[in-house]
Amino acid sequence: MPPHPAQPIHTVWISDLKPERLHPGSILLSWEPGLGGGMDVTARLRLASAEVLLASWPDLHGDWTTVVHPTLHEVIGLHTALSVATDALHLANHLATR
Repeated sequence: MPPHPAQPIHTVWISDLKPERLHPGSILLSWEPGLGGGMDVTARLRLASAEVLLASWPDLHGDWTTVVHPTLHEVIGLHTALSVATDALHLANHLATR
């Protein structure tokens, strides 16, 4: 179940991780210094067969929570819903072939 919008999103700090080693549904958040003194932040979602760019926030200053958290929360919720729908479809197909 995805977290409530007001709850923190559970994270794990991993250095030197190859994106292809992420589990489907994982979000990779990366950042590097921006040109304007802030941080350029990028979020990517690992799917079963690919990695997709979710969002990029150039030159964020200070606390990024109010900017980044809503996007991550929505993506976690959408991925959860898609996973449930996919499982239901597989089950329906299995039951139809019995």
